[in-house]
Amino acid sequence: MSINTKDIAKLRKMTNVGLLECKKALEKAGGDIEKAVEEMRKTGLAKAVSKSDRSATEGLIVVATSEDHKKAAMIEINCETDFVAGNEVFVAFADSLAKTALELATEDTQALLAAKDGDVTFEETRQQLVLKLGENIQLRRINLIESEGRVSFYQHGRKIGVLVSISSDNDEVGKDIAMHIAAVSPKAISSDDLPEELVNKEKSVCEAQVKDLNKPADIIEKILHGKVSKALNEICLVGQSFVKDPSQTVADYLKSKNAQITHFIRYEVGEGMEKKVENFAEEVRKQVEDK
Repeated sequence: MSINTKDIAKLRKMTNVGLLECKKALEKAGGDIEKAVEEMRKTGLAKAVSKSDRSATEGLIVVATSEDHKKAAMIEINCETDFVAGNEVFVAFADSLAKTALELATEDTQALLAAKDGDVTFEETRQQLVLKLGENIQLRRINLIESEGRVSFYQHGRKIGVLVSISSDNDEVGKDIAMHIAAVSPKAISSDDLPEELVNKEKSVCEAQVKDLNKPADIIEKILHGKVSKALNEICLVGQSFVKDPSQTVADYLKSKNAQITHFIRYEVGEGMEKKVENFAEEVRKQVEDK
């Protein structure tokens, strides 16, 4: 049957899906727009499932903060390419997810996807984006942070994000520290906050460095203690040289500003994920086969 171009345009506006897909759905639904929408949802789900095992290590880090700057949420949402990560529809979806995570005060990705995004759930919107953009899209993680003072944040582009809970209301100091964390990536605020496994690992490295020294045992012990302290300081926030002024440590800088950092969260897109290297020609072939 012949499909009215106005109906195709209307369906495209309703679903944000390509014209060809809209035409096919209308033909299958006998020209009934509502049935076509339902058919496209089914198709979208099928395509979303078929793409769910594809590597998605690109994406965005998005931050949402409360009006009083005492609470914030940060999410990582992944896709397959930088091209899609920069798509305005994908960016808007990510921003909406972060804002809703803050409103619902949830760190549960499934609970957030089940929440309403207008008249549909975020999961339904995600499925439609998979259909429209042709890539696997996944909400990877969410973290919330609160402060009695202030929550500050820094984003390096949209690939690295840092949230910092600072004891004072000095946002300039908070942003300075967040920028430092983005650049240096400390493991904890101080050595007291490090996991025992990591501390033991650093100690064993230092022990191997001093075991063959031809010195008295008490001297070796002092050298070992100094090496361990230095190694732990280098991976902890307060012991690191401050990136904006390496002549002082972060602890010195915070003391001069009468401020303390009580908690921080650092995200980097794709960290800890195995990045799959695709042959470009093969990737184009897959894209064509998906149409």
